[in-house]
Amino acid sequence: MTGEYQHNLDAKGRLFIPARLREELGEVFFLTLSRERCLTAYSEQSWRDFCDKVNAMPYGKQSKMRPLFAYAAKCELDGQGRILIPQFLRDFARLTKNVTVIGCNNHAEFWDSEAWRQINAVETTPENIAAVMEELDF
Repeated sequence: MTGEYQHNLDAKGRLFIPARLREELGEVFFLTLSRERCLTAYSEQSWRDFCDKVNAMPYGKQSKMRPLFAYAAKCELDGQGRILIPQFLRDFARLTKNVTVIGCNNHAEFWDSEAWRQINAVETTPENIAAVMEELDF
């Protein structure tokens, strides 16, 4: 998944999902916590792949994954291409109004727009891009 999209949460906590990402995420997808202060969205297939990886872990490690499953939401698009983001997930990611949705390889991330602006400013410096390219042996 690729791209950056700006949208607003409505008063009920619904968020429009861009058509390009809807094609990749599907009509039903999973939304959960992230290791950063954002939410991560996985297509049904990516979610199954994630679950398979967790199932292959020893139980002690699996238990560390509890929050990702406890707060995961199965999202279904409404007729207008929106999903309802549960309150706990909105609170975790500090989503109040302006939301930036970014494609991030096999998943999408939902960020508070101001938080994304700050992280993006650091991540898109020439030095950071050079380090990333070096990490990939480019």
